[in-house]
Amino acid sequence: MSRIGKRPVELPSGVSATTEDQTLVVKGPKGALQLQMRDEIRYDISENGISVVPANDTKAARAFWGMQRTLVQNLVTGVTEGFSKVLEINGVGYRAQAQGRNLRLQLGYSHDVNFPVPEGVEVKTPDQNTVEISGIDKQKVGQVAAEIRRWRKPEPYKGKGIKYRGEYIFRKEGKKK
Repeated sequence: MSRIGKRPVELPSGVSATTEDQTLVVKGPKGALQLQMRDEIRYDISENGISVVPANDTKAARAFWGMQRTLVQNLVTGVTEGFSKVLEINGVGYRAQAQGRNLRLQLGYSHDVNFPVPEGVEVKTPDQNTVEISGIDKQKVGQVAAEIRRWRKPEPYKGKGIKYRGEYIFRKEGKKK
């Protein structure tokens, strides 16, 4: 039995859920999101929430049960609150600047990195060493953060690079004489 899957997903006021063909659509104050429904899982929509239960007693149905419930929860959270990730840039001369739908990064390369921001994601730079990524789709927000971080991962000796806020960078000691 899935402990996560057993709990129903509560629908706050202002949020509605419908099924169209094999798609679950959740609409809320921040927008609408959809999820492809699995054949192994049954989605029961009521006034107070969405229950996710296995459609049959197969191993695949039990395996997808908790994950599908979490994906439905992410849809509801996204259309009500949204998701955000904060990146911190450390290093001499390293900086970021949001310019419309592009993010301009100076990361010690011989050229600036121009990162195009995809639709559905918003990028802000409150200061030149902080990048705030926000949106209603958790997967898109995390993917954009990972792609930006990939340009200069933090290194273990001086800690230079792009890291997530709150991420611990294991520091190494340099060579000894």
